[in-house]
Amino acid sequence: MLEFHVTPRAAAEIAAIAQRQGKPAAALRVAVSAGGCSGMQYGFDLAEAPEADDLVVEQDGVRVLVDSTSLEFLAGSTLDWHESLMGSHFKMVNPQATSGCGCGVSFAV
Repeated sequence: MLEFHVTPRAAAEIAAIAQRQGKPAAALRVAVSAGGCSGMQYGFDLAEAPEADDLVVEQDGVRVLVDSTSLEFLAGSTLDWHESLMGSHFKMVNPQATSGCGCGVSFAV
C-alpha cells in the first residue's frame, strides 16, 4: 500500500485555514500536476469530500486527500507546515523527487 504522511503542524494549519474559511469539516486536497520550473508541481485546495479513488489520511481530526494519480508521485511523502521570517507555507518532503526548484513548489522525478 502506498503511504502518505501528515505532520501534526500541517494538520493544525489545515484546521486553522478551514476554520477561517468557514469550512470546519473540510479536507485538504493535495495533488500533483504538470508544470512549474522543475516539471511537476504540488497543488493544495480545500475539498468538501473525498472522491472514490482518494487516499484519505487523518491526522489530529483533519483529513488530507490524495488522488490515485498524484499518489504515484507522492508515495512515501510527508506534508509539513513551515514557518519562517520569509513566510509560511506547506512543505512537501518527497523521497521520490530527484530535484526541485528554489520555491519548493515544483519538482522532478
